[in-house]
Amino acid sequence: MNKKWFFVILVVLGGCCYWFFTKNKHKQEEAKEQPISLKKHSQAFNDNINNVVDSYLSLKDAFIEADTTQIKAKAINFIAAVKNIDTLEIKKDTAAVFETIMATIGDVRSNAESILNQTDITEMRRDFSSLTEMMFPVFFNAIKYEGPTLYLQNCPMAFNDTEPANWISKTKEIMNPYMGKKHPKYQSGMLNCGETVDTIKAK
Repeated sequence: MNKKWFFVILVVLGGCCYWFFTKNKHKQEEAKEQPISLKKHSQAFNDNINNVVDSYLSLKDAFIEADTTQIKAKAINFIAAVKNIDTLEIKKDTAAVFETIMATIGDVRSNAESILNQTDITEMRRDFSSLTEMMFPVFFNAIKYEGPTLYLQNCPMAFNDTEPANWISKTKEIMNPYMGKKHPKYQSGMLNCGETVDTIKAK
């Protein structure tokens, strides 16, 4: 082989090797530089919060079915889940943060307990709307939520065909708890009325 061509081939091979190893080195360095996601809370605390969320979602589903007996039963379960939050863990925060979280938990409970005092499903739904407003953004922000992604959804005509109200869902599918399946005027015709207006993600 001509020495000139042999030299050219060596140069090309050397360049390829340099490019390959340099690229891999950069990839490894970039991977090392990626920040590690650290959770603020213990798994036990996050499990408590996930139980609160699951109880809320079950309550929301009872409103979809327009079953007042189930609504009250699910409200009781929700209150129990809120009471079960490990407040000892959040005492690690500053006094101001702790007091804010405790006040928020108290407000969430009060709104849920108000549902138990109602006999009319429309009034129950109004309390559910107030509960939702306490859950997001106040409650989720206060506890620095670390659970699965949730969706804030809105019905523009929840009350009197003119008053909007929100609810929280674990999917983007619209299943409206204010209209439900047995609405006195629309029956199930407005069950899918609404839209997703925000996303609730881990802090």
